[in-house]
Amino acid sequence: MKLATFAVPSPAGAIRRIGALADGWLVDLQVAYSAYLARTDPGCEAERLAALLLPDDMVAFLGHGTLGWEAAARAIEEGLRVEEAFGRRTRYRLEEVRLLAPLPRPRVIRDFLTFEGHMRNASRALGRGGEIPPAWYEVPAYYKGDPETVVGPDADVVMPHYTQQFDFELELGMVIGRRGKDIPVAEAHRYIAGFTIFNDFSARDQQMREAPIGMGPSKGKDFDTGNAIGPFLVTPDELDVTNLRMVARVNGEVWSEGSSAGMHFSFAQLIAHVSQSETIYPGELWGSGTVTNGCGLELGRYLKPGDVVELEVEGIGVLRNRVVRQPAS
Repeated sequence: MKLATFAVPSPAGAIRRIGALADGWLVDLQVAYSAYLARTDPGCEAERLAALLLPDDMVAFLGHGTLGWEAAARAIEEGLRVEEAFGRRTRYRLEEVRLLAPLPRPRVIRDFLTFEGHMRNASRALGRGGEIPPAWYEVPAYYKGDPETVVGPDADVVMPHYTQQFDFELELGMVIGRRGKDIPVAEAHRYIAGFTIFNDFSARDQQMREAPIGMGPSKGKDFDTGNAIGPFLVTPDELDVTNLRMVARVNGEVWSEGSSAGMHFSFAQLIAHVSQSETIYPGELWGSGTVTNGCGLELGRYLKPGDVVELEVEGIGVLRNRVVRQPAS
């Protein structure tokens, strides 16, 4: 499935929905499932039951496990069969809606560093001679981000007033799909709901000022609109993430081309590591870390207000965001 969170216009303002892309249509899962229930179980409280099983929040939907996925599959079929249910449309064309972040507010954000090439290039750019600490090869380290800073496709990203070296990061995002703890590597694939594009924006000059302290990143990463994801959440059965083409463009110019191949730790290994003595939950967003040559730091180029950043990942789509400047207070 290719899942999305989207907004549709209404007299009371935009209404958030979750849907799935099928045959060129974006099927409203909740409305389409209410149609399915009304047809297969006449007289049931179809709208209420559909709202319970297929809510308008992706994190809540993922928490419903197999029941939710089975309902979504039936909803897609029904949404392609009928156009309306209970006075509401079951499907839309993409140009009729506004795509939001697939997870407007993830439970938590964990961002890793799994690409050796990026680590080496960043080390050189930071004056460390390209050296990589031996521990990097043994421990899949990560930091936690702020879920409140997530934005979606075509949203403006506000460049903090305290930075002059604003950067993008081309990453693959993975979303956890079920609760678990102490998960073996061999079973970890069962806990993956899907994949999306992740742009972890960074204030590099601030990040460099903070680095010697040994904590963080803090204000080098923490600012409103600093984490863009989208446009879709693609389930693992439709996507082999071992070698996806990944491209970054700024104002239409290709700045970076890379691949998801070469992660030192697989997503299964990341899950096994994080879940040691810690429960992971549906709706967590995990970043692969920046692909080799996938950021301005490695290229010696930075973003400026007005720049349009496009990250494209094979099989997922294009995540587009415009950089705007926050005025100093």
